[in-house]
This record gives sequence, structure tokens and C-alpha cells, in this order.
Amino acid sequence: MEKENQEIKENQEIPVEEIQSLPIEPAQSHDNTPMSLEERFKIIRSIGEECIQDDELMNLLAHKAEPVCYDGFEPSGRMHIAQGVMKAISVNKLTSAGCRVKIWVADWFAQLNNKMGGDLKKIEVVGNYLIEIWKSVGMNLDGGKVEFLWSSKEINSRAHEYWPLVMDIARRNKLPRIRRCVTIMGRSEEDELSAAQIFYPCMQCADIFFLKADICQLGMDQRKVNVLAREYCDDIKRKNKPIILSHHMLPGLQQGQEKMSKSDPTSSIFMEDEESDVNVKIKKAYCPPKIVEGNPCLEYVKYLVIPWFNEFKVERNEKNGGDKIYTSFDELAVDYEAEELHPGDLKPALAKALNKILQPVRDHFNQDDNAKKLLKQVKAFRVTR
Repeated sequence: MEKENQEIKENQEIPVEEIQSLPIEPAQSHDNTPMSLEERFKIIRSIGEECIQDDELMNLLAHKAEPVCYDGFEPSGRMHIAQGVMKAISVNKLTSAGCRVKIWVADWFAQLNNKMGGDLKKIEVVGNYLIEIWKSVGMNLDGGKVEFLWSSKEINSRAHEYWPLVMDIARRNKLPRIRRCVTIMGRSEEDELSAAQIFYPCMQCADIFFLKADICQLGMDQRKVNVLAREYCDDIKRKNKPIILSHHMLPGLQQGQEKMSKSDPTSSIFMEDEESDVNVKIKKAYCPPKIVEGNPCLEYVKYLVIPWFNEFKVERNEKNGGDKIYTSFDELAVDYEAEELHPGDLKPALAKALNKILQPVRDHFNQDDNAKKLLKQVKAFRVTR
């Protein structure tokens, strides 16, 4: 715990200006010249709610033209909009700034965590369905800068590298330290854990080194195991630690839901939801007037809509103020707190914007036979915890 606290303390000592979300941009500046170091840093840093450490990120970009970023996911059911759209935005930013992105399709990890009842064939179906979504929503997969790597295949092909690393991490850490990491699986230290779920954090920590990742770009809910990886570097006297770039976790749509839940359809919008589904879910979403903090509808505007479109357009009649286009979230937040913008106007505008983002995904799953088959199978699977 002392090491982990030291990491946090070190991070807090570095003054960082609040960096606004940036739109998905091409690989070069608008005038077609290569990006400067500062431009690349700003784009990459905009992804993270937290970065450990900013100075290390700047140093990495100064000395490595194509840093390797790692993200991973358990194929565990239908994809919600935070996983689908936010990841596409983040990956496109990373590749635009010159990074290579390795997306770890964690099929063995899903089995360890009893997702899809531990059935690897079902897990593989879900993994392929998720990849189809990212392709259709607009994740930039051209140019070979994004790789989808299946954990089972990669580990089996290089087992002589992987398992000694896992064993060394396990040997160097006490059980209480590993138990503190089980939140990465959506578990609690107090849960009755299987031996597989104790082994899981050691494996995820090993993934970072196995994939030769310079940057761990995962959600805030994964930070504990990423800090464990930095602690492991201290133990083995490794100078270059993986940089932790943790993105914000979007809340569920109902009051008090800290994150979306696949098991509660009302808490999240799924990537292939119909337009009417999105409209109903947003209409019923928690959105108290004048309150910005903890308001899921405003978070969706901040983290999804404005980064995607560079703006948020509210259409309303003249007596309610007329149409207005917001190009920054701060501007919107000021109007919302002052009741210049009401939930009754914000919600329809939000639903319209989200439906525009999701329409290419719907089209793909309606028109592509393979995608249609995958979705039908995934919908039929029972989600297990």
C-alpha cells in the first residue's frame, strides 16, 4: 500500500492543466505537417482522467516515435455505449498521435472470471461480436496501427515467455496485495473468490510486460493492477515503468449508478439498440435540473457527443431560447446550472446525437450476415457474474 500511495502522491505533485476532450483527428495537423511533441502529448493526455506520470509520458513521446498502448476487455456480453464509443474515440486519438494500439481480447480472463458460464466457445462469439462493433462505429483500423490479440492464442504461442513472468509476479506479492486488485474483475475483497480469480490479477499484470506496452490505457476501475505493474518494476529494478493513462468511467443512466451494468438494461445504452430504445432510455434517465455533478445525461454530452461531433446542438422553440450550439462542455454546464438549458430540451438533443453515432452500427448489424448472426447468438446467451 505504501508504494501505491507513493505513486498517487508523486502524481499529485505534477501540476497539470485541465485538458479538454479533443475530437477524433487525422494523423497529421490540419496543415498536413507532422505533429509537434506538445500536440501529441495534448491529444494522448486528453484521454485520461488520471495519468501516472505526466513527465514520463512526455519523455516517452520525445524518445519513441511509435509508443505501444495496451487496452483489454473481457468478452462478457453485449457492448454498451461507454465501451463502444469511448474506446473508439480513445483509440483514434492514440493512433492519430502516432501510437500503436494492442487490444487484448481477454478470452481466458473471461473464463477465469466465469463470464458466459466459463464457456470458451461462447466467449469467442462475444469477442468477435465486439470487434464487429468497433469496426462499424468508426474505429480507425486502417494502416495496421490497431491489433486485436486473443489472449489464449498469444499466450499459447509464447508460453515460455508468459508463464515465468506470471509466476515471478505471484512470487513477489503477498495475497492481501493481490486481493486488493480483484476490483478489476468487478469483484470485492470480501467476496468468496475462486483460486482462478486470485490468479487473474497476476496474469493481467504480466500482460503489460508480455505485450511490451509503454502505456496502459484502461479505465479508472483497472488502476490498481496497473499500479501493481509499476511496483513490480521497482522490485525487479526496471527503470522504464508502464505509464498509466486511466479514462473516466461513465455512470449508469439511473440515479446513484456509478457505472453502466450489462445486467441492468435500463442503466445503459447498448451499441445496437434501436432508435426508439435510445429515446426511451434517455427520456427515463436521471437528469435533475440545475445539477451538473453526478448527472449522467451531461456526462454523455461531455465524454461522447462533444468529442465525437466537436459540438452539441440543442433544438428548441424561440420562447425557450431558440436553437443553440455548444462547442465546449464548460459553456453548457454554466447554462444548465443557471436553468438556461432545461432537461426537457437537453434530453431530446442528447438522444438525437447518440442515435446519429449509433446508426452505422445498426446498419452493419442489419445488413451484414455474419454480424447479424453474431448478435443473435450474443442476445441468446445468459449473462453470468
